[in-house]
Amino acid sequence: MKAKILVVDDEADLQLLIKQKFRRQIREQQYEFIFAENGLRALEMLVEHTDVDMVLSDINMPEMDGLTLLVRLGEMSPILKSVIVSAYGDMDNIRMAMNRGAFDFVTKPIDFRDLELTMEKTLLYVAQLKETLKAVRENDILRMYVDSSVLQFMTRETFEQSLMTSENIEGTVVFMDMCGFTAISEKEQPDRVVKLINKYFDVMVKEIIAQGGHVDKFMGDAVMAVFRGDYHLDRAVESSLAVRNHINVFKEELSDQSGYFPKVSIGINSGEMVSGNIGSAALKRLDYTVIGDVVNVAQRLQSIAKPGQVVVPQSAYEKLKEAFQCTVVGEVNLKNKSNPVLIYEVLE
Repeated sequence: MKAKILVVDDEADLQLLIKQKFRRQIREQQYEFIFAENGLRALEMLVEHTDVDMVLSDINMPEMDGLTLLVRLGEMSPILKSVIVSAYGDMDNIRMAMNRGAFDFVTKPIDFRDLELTMEKTLLYVAQLKETLKAVRENDILRMYVDSSVLQFMTRETFEQSLMTSENIEGTVVFMDMCGFTAISEKEQPDRVVKLINKYFDVMVKEIIAQGGHVDKFMGDAVMAVFRGDYHLDRAVESSLAVRNHINVFKEELSDQSGYFPKVSIGINSGEMVSGNIGSAALKRLDYTVIGDVVNVAQRLQSIAKPGQVVVPQSAYEKLKEAFQCTVVGEVNLKNKSNPVLIYEVLE
């Protein structure tokens, strides 16, 4: 079934570039693209084209920018999902966009392979939402003929089946945590705390994206990222080393005239994990994420890593040792692991 995608960007060359890069999919009627030069025109196009499945939008545009458009899209339809396009310099805007309902984002200059994968993920999610809506509408008819208790079970089951789908994937999970930041947050002014953590998050996000990874979530003063595809472990390590080296050069002046030299502790693990919409079907609040032992071990490795350390288990070390300089840390006991785990620090 052909998917219709609205591209909103004031760059004239992008329309031609999209048509060139996706010419095969357009020819085979997998995708149909329509274009608008700003958010205002995009809203007009959506009135004309009620069957649009997703929106690919820039942030900085005349007349109506992408952030304002996101708010309007949320008012128009809860099913229509948006992917934001932004340059690295717009990281604050990207995070604001995610808070306003953006499903995902890609960066400029556009990596079209990454864009295609992001589009596929978004369109799959939209298709699941549409199936759920269809089921709910059908239940409105069934309500005239079926006992209410049976119907309630059917509605819950349909929602869970359509949105709580999952798959096993092969990938690498990275946890990056700012060491000692809790103490800083307790004695600095709130606006100063927020500016500092956003500064560090921007470094992490840029380096994760540069290596083709995806930011899964922000957790307090930590970031969880997932890498998939070819050489996912190598790219995760490259990203982690870049984050560590970048943050190592920072020095912050605090309100008590003392200095804060931020460090990051990083845990990495690779293998098979479950990917899917995790959350509460009753609340209809779901998060597309990964879970499993690989994820748990990565988080625990991060918790035992010292400031400035990038830590991996032996299984990852065996795959990395020819490309990266590593040193053995020793055996450690991890929660819910019956046997000690031998871990290594990646140096360079």
